[in-house]
Amino acid sequence: MRIGWSNRDLRRLTLLVLAPLALLAPGPAPAREWLVAGAHFERVYERTAEGEFTGLGPAIVRRVAQQMNDTVRFELYPWPRAQALVAQGKADLLVGPYKSPARLGQMAFSQLPFYRDQMVFYARPGAHIAWTGDYGKLAERRIVILNGWVYGAAFAQASAGLHTSVANTVESGLLMVVHQHVDLFATNVRNTEPVLARLHLGGAVVALPQAFDQQDGYFGFPHDAEHDELRARFDAAFRTLVERGELKRLGQRYGVEVP
Repeated sequence: MRIGWSNRDLRRLTLLVLAPLALLAPGPAPAREWLVAGAHFERVYERTAEGEFTGLGPAIVRRVAQQMNDTVRFELYPWPRAQALVAQGKADLLVGPYKSPARLGQMAFSQLPFYRDQMVFYARPGAHIAWTGDYGKLAERRIVILNGWVYGAAFAQASAGLHTSVANTVESGLLMVVHQHVDLFATNVRNTEPVLARLHLGGAVVALPQAFDQQDGYFGFPHDAEHDELRARFDAAFRTLVERGELKRLGQRYGVEVP
């Protein structure tokens, strides 16, 4: 008669005990598809004529989703609509918002920004407008801004004393300057210079030399428990990408300034 347990018996017993527990243990999080919302932002979020999404934002999102074993579906909306979809939890991620007090109440932001913009005024060369940072000297000037954009704390504070109107696109803002409907167009260099070239307006509208602000662009997420977990995983994967120098390389590829 055999006394005691052999190594083989112990291994079999261990398997018999652990097998039911393994069935109960949580496995990796199931793959999911993200609905990614954004508006046309030059070199940051664009859709080609063939329907392919390109730019710095989609490039980053695809890489992060791949690290997380998830898939993505990109959609293009007017900027106010894209923001509303994320604020309402109807989309999972918004590409490119700047921070503002109002937006911080509507959505959560990624820990790290992924691009940086210089905010400037565009004007006709013959208008001879000198911008030195004093908003008081612009009180009599007509300024067009873009629907749904934020321009920084200083501009927001000064806006009550400014004559502003709203355009829906960069093209519209530039043409309002060309046709002398306004004196100044508040925008950023990245979004505006490619449009100037496409409209053949080089020399007809120019950026004033001094930027009035600098804004960083982030990824936005809905404020709820499910998306808090997604955002935490996204932040960890994106930070790894940044630390490897991949954000810098992608910025160079797409011609976008990165922080």
